[in-house]
Amino acid sequence: MAVCVPVRDMKDTAAFARLVKESPEPVTVTKNGYSEFVVMRAEDYDLMCEEVAKARLVRVLADADGSYERGDYVDGTAFVSSMKEKYGL
Repeated sequence: MAVCVPVRDMKDTAAFARLVKESPEPVTVTKNGYSEFVVMRAEDYDLMCEEVAKARLVRVLADADGSYERGDYVDGTAFVSSMKEKYGL
């Protein structure tokens, strides 16, 4: 179940920190009845960042697979040779 607290509950920092630490989900802090920000445990945030990074990687790999299937790529050896020739390396 989602945990929402008004911003004034953050005044008791020890109790608020305990609430965040014990909550299985992020805690939404509200101001004047509207969501103001979300607080979560550091380990949950790190896990979320890892999952986002994995999703980005999967998307990049899927795009690369699509490019390869369409023949929209340059052979690595040919590319290096053309760069050496172009720049006199």
